[in-house]
Amino acid sequence: MIRVGVNGYGTIGKRVADAVAAQPDMELVGVTKTSPNYGAEGAVRRGYDLYAAIDDRVDEFEAAGLGVAGTLADLLDAVDVVVDCCPSGVGERNRPTYEAHDVPAIYQGGEDADIADASFNARGSYEAARGAGSLRVVSCNTTGLSRLLAPLDETYGVEKARVTLVRRGGDPSETDRGPINDVVPDPTTVPSHHGPDVNEILPDVDVDTAALRAPVTAMHTHSVNVTLDEEPSTEAVRDLLGGESRVFLIPEGAGIDGAGALKDYAADVGRPRGDLWENCVWEESISVEGRDLYLFQNVHQEADVVPENVDAIRALATDASRAESVARTDESLGVGLDSLLSDGGAARSPLAADD
Repeated sequence: MIRVGVNGYGTIGKRVADAVAAQPDMELVGVTKTSPNYGAEGAVRRGYDLYAAIDDRVDEFEAAGLGVAGTLADLLDAVDVVVDCCPSGVGERNRPTYEAHDVPAIYQGGEDADIADASFNARGSYEAARGAGSLRVVSCNTTGLSRLLAPLDETYGVEKARVTLVRRGGDPSETDRGPINDVVPDPTTVPSHHGPDVNEILPDVDVDTAALRAPVTAMHTHSVNVTLDEEPSTEAVRDLLGGESRVFLIPEGAGIDGAGALKDYAADVGRPRGDLWENCVWEESISVEGRDLYLFQNVHQEADVVPENVDAIRALATDASRAESVARTDESLGVGLDSLLSDGGAARSPLAADD
């Protein structure tokens, strides 16, 4: 049993904690919060042991009626792996603490690549993570692009990938982010950081990315053009992507026209928080002209890295193969979404998300 601690119980941390708690081979020892806010209450209501991320705030938790099991140092002394889900930049400040406690750490994509021994994506770099003492799960956008480009490169070869990312302005709870009423290049230079980050996972794939921010909170949208080494048919690419457990092909007949409908669909099929762990690719957008592939996909920035964090834990702490870990993660969470409206029925047996 792998004993896991989650440092930071926010947008990503609470989802990673739930995912770890659902694994048959993992024990969630506890989670940390910096203050006794509604997030801390949520952790207690779920039955998770709560730890104070800052030593001198223990009394604040006690005064608020939220007793803590200890401090971050106590949590680190009780775990085999810590998953850092703190805001961008805080992980770098936490690294000496993890090292002092000799605890392997997993960081998130908001940190620079050099924070860890290797960057991680289950589809693209699981085996390369073997022997690492720390890992960085790449960002939501990089996760989505790695999942898409890895099977394309393996099957057909990628000569050049060009991606325009329309990014959400902030998560639903981030009231201080934007833009409010605009669409802005972010950054104005090309490539954006996403292309180089993909190369941390797939170093041999030539990829350029340009990014914009829009006044939405639900998901990111990618407009993808990939020049392949071979000339597959449109149907062959659809079949290839349809066989990927963490890619959801949205059928044309589903009437799903954007992020709002996707989130609504996820909630209706029983996903916790309306989460979408898969890349969501519009099936009718997949088009091949010669060697050029075109498609649109959406990435749920709050959720798609969650199964990757679970697999990263196994890559650090066990000898489980990629296939074994991914299958176990997918089964325990219910990853592998298929619409009953897909042509010919579901390509995979639909998996019900655990309660």
